[in-house]
Order: sequence, then C-alpha cells, then structure tokens
Amino acid sequence: MSALTRRIKGDKVIWAVVILLSVVSLLAVYSSTGTLAYKYKSGNTEYYMIKHFMILIFGFGLMWAAHLVKYTYYSRIFQIALYIAVPLLVLTLFIGLNLNEAKRVLPLPFNLSFQTSDLAKLTLIMYLARLLSKKQEEIKSFKSAFVPLLLPVLIVCGLILPANFSTAALLFVTCLVLMFIGRVNMTYILSLIGIGIVALGIFILILYNMPGEKQGRLWTWKNRIENFVSSDQNSESNYQVEQSKIAIASGGIIGKGPGNSTQRNFLPHPYNDFIFAIIAEEYGLVGASFVVLFYLIIFFRAVTIVSKTPKNFGAFLTFGVSFNLVFQALINMAVAVNLLPVTGQPLPLVSMGGTSIWFTSLSIGIILSVSKEINNPTIVKHQLYGETEPTYTH
Repeated sequence: MSALTRRIKGDKVIWAVVILLSVVSLLAVYSSTGTLAYKYKSGNTEYYMIKHFMILIFGFGLMWAAHLVKYTYYSRIFQIALYIAVPLLVLTLFIGLNLNEAKRVLPLPFNLSFQTSDLAKLTLIMYLARLLSKKQEEIKSFKSAFVPLLLPVLIVCGLILPANFSTAALLFVTCLVLMFIGRVNMTYILSLIGIGIVALGIFILILYNMPGEKQGRLWTWKNRIENFVSSDQNSESNYQVEQSKIAIASGGIIGKGPGNSTQRNFLPHPYNDFIFAIIAEEYGLVGASFVVLFYLIIFFRAVTIVSKTPKNFGAFLTFGVSFNLVFQALINMAVAVNLLPVTGQPLPLVSMGGTSIWFTSLSIGIILSVSKEINNPTIVKHQLYGETEPTYTH
C-alpha cells in the first residue's frame, strides 16, 4: 500500500471520488445494458460490463500518466493540439459518421470511432488558460487581450455547433466563466453575452419559420425545444423524459436495489444520456444524492487547488477543466429530472462510452498534476515564463 501511495500523487480526495464514481458506473452500466445485450449479444449481459471495465481501466492509465507530467508542459503540448483539433472538427463535418442526423465522430479502423469535440474542448480550455496567464499585464485591453482570447473560442464553438449544440453551448459558457475569472473586462464579457442572447433569439425565430421538410439537425433542435415546453406525450423526447421521471419516482428514498430497475426496459439509452435516472431508481434519493455530492466534491477540491496554486496558468487550467466537467454532469442530471431539454450530454465517468471517459480521465489527471505541485517548495521560485506572475483580484 505504501508503494502504491508513493506512485499515486496529487489530491487523494479526488482519487477516492473518481474510484467511487467508477464503481457506480460499473454497476449502473451492467444494470442498464441488459436489453442491449439481449438485442445484440444473444443475452451475454457481461459483454458490455467487461468492455466498459476495460475502457475505465484504460482511462485510469491515462489519468495516472497525465498526473505524472508536470502541468506546465501542457501549456505547449495543447497549444499544438488545438491546431490539430480544429482541422479534425472541419473534417468531421464532411466525413463524420451520421448518427441521429449529426456528424459528431470520425470513423477509425477496427470499427472504432473518435469524437473530435472531446479533444477540442480540452485543448481550447488549455489554450485559453495559457493565453490568460500570459496576458495578465494587458488583460483589460480589447485589441491585445479580448480579441485574441475570443477568436479561438468562436472558431471552435462554431465548428462544434452544427452537430452538437449542447456541447458548443457548454464550452462557450465555460470559456466565458474562465474569462471572468481571468479578469477580462466585464463590459466586453457582458457585451458578448448580449450579442449571444440576441443571436439565439434570431436563430429561434428563423427556426420556427423555417420552410421545407421536417428533417435534419435544425428540426431536431426545434422539436426538442417544443417538446420541452409542451406536454405532448407522443414525442420521442417527452417519452424519454417521462420514462426517466417514472424511474426516479419509483426509486423512492432508498431505491429498488442493484439490478432491479424496470424502466431500463423502456427508457432509450439508459446506459448513456439517462443513466442518472437508472441510478436514482436502483439506489433511490440517497444514492442519487451521493452521486451529485461526488461531483461537487471534485469541484470544491479543484477550487481549493486553485486558491493554493501560485501560478496563474495552473489556477486557470484547474478551474476551467473542473468547471466544464462538473457543469456537464449537472446538465446531464438536469435533463434526467426535466429541468432542461434533452441534450445528449453523457454523465462524466459514469455513462457508457469511450472517447468521453478517456478525455474526462485526462482532464482529472491534469487537475491532479496541478495539485501535486502545490506542496513542492520549488514551485514558488520556478515560474512558467521565467518570472513571478502578478497576483490579482477581480
């Protein structure tokens, strides 16, 4: 145990929470993939659990490797990665696999696929953290700071938007919050928010007056908005939400017990978008509350790391990555309880998947990399750009 402790560094609370979430994930995925197993794997219910377990193990390997790397190295690594992510997003729009009328993933050999937006999210947050830390002396300038910060945000979010509105919106909000933390002029941020609200209003207006056949991604967005504000039980989105609410309500306080979900047989994609509903059904309000608490603990520990990190880059990096991760989790859970329209956002580290889990693992590994440097006595003397960064208050 002592040898293992020496190899695993960084915030031990985050490590513990990640392990607990992984256990929850294994149990929930095993329970929710029964119908899938009978449909595609001749009733082999262990197939998807073993596959998910291997994905989680590889994710842990990525997390462990990422936390060993000194976090200042990520500054240059992900600057280069952004120049790779943007062309991949463009490529996805043209040759990506068409899933649910949206091109989100690139096909790979051996029947594999790669969701390019996951790479773009992490690289953009990294790039923004680096730029914010470098421009603290001129951060209030529109031309020297705000424009260079805004351009990559608009490019990346704009490329993600056609296929995945919720991911683009989530990333855009994360970038705005990161700019606020980085002391960007509030007038510029508020102006950008105002322009965004006006643009969204015009977009919805066009959406509701759009001629043509009822198909394509634009019609999918329109239907989700209409279904959220209406009570049409015949719509697919409302059917999903109704089944989710039935699962949550039938779980009660302590739940039906592991593997005893009934709504997994009626709820589309119970192992991904609506896995939180299955957790609530089998483990009740108590189990669901613990899952919410786990994500809040990750964010609290990340904020603690931010407050103790002497370098601006480490602070911005930790906050941006943790905020994006926890915000995504809250959106997934809000959809399950019908507080938001159906978005298709997975529950980080819990929902079944490959690319999403691996990039989430990388994100947590980076947070752990920052945390392990906090108690290093040389960190105060050795700064990322060769000199002490300025302290600041918002």
